[in-house]
Amino acid sequence: MVSYVNSSAAVKAESDVCCTSSNAVKVVSSLPRNRPVLFVPDRNLGLYVSRQTGRDLLLWDGFCPVHESLTAGEVAEAKARHPGALVVVHPECRPEVVALADHVASTGGILRFAASSPASFFIIGTEQGLLHPLREECPQKSFYPAAPYLVCPSMKLITLEKLRLALERLEPQVEVPGEIRERARRALSRMLELA
Repeated sequence: MVSYVNSSAAVKAESDVCCTSSNAVKVVSSLPRNRPVLFVPDRNLGLYVSRQTGRDLLLWDGFCPVHESLTAGEVAEAKARHPGALVVVHPECRPEVVALADHVASTGGILRFAASSPASFFIIGTEQGLLHPLREECPQKSFYPAAPYLVCPSMKLITLEKLRLALERLEPQVEVPGEIRERARRALSRMLELA
């Protein structure tokens, strides 16, 4: 089983190896071809990885609500509003959205692509929080959200103030039972060995 790195420790403990959106293709490619692979929890990322690797994956029926909500129609509308802009999306988007993209990458990959591309205009299909670092990194370029609502409420719960308090107080503390922690660590270590 391959599990996304943001999964719980209990899910990691049941996994053979973890992955991120930037290394999922590499992780799955490293596995024996004669072995079935359960990919959790994001079916859209799993579909993308399956297409990139030519592997048939058993996909968990989960998804990122932000990426799942973006439709091909909305991408087409954004392209009509910004003709000539490159469409860059996250691999957790629906397959029909990925099919419309000029480039598909993780958030870090989107940043690298935008910085190295000779293009000046981009439609971005991922959480809107990425727009700020894109504009900071590439102030001479223009970035447009693929849809106006691509905001992750869970990510917005993390603030600098809460982070400061957590570091000062060292709380809240999360305790993971030893057996789960060790098994989860093995799945993470296997992923890091592939780096």
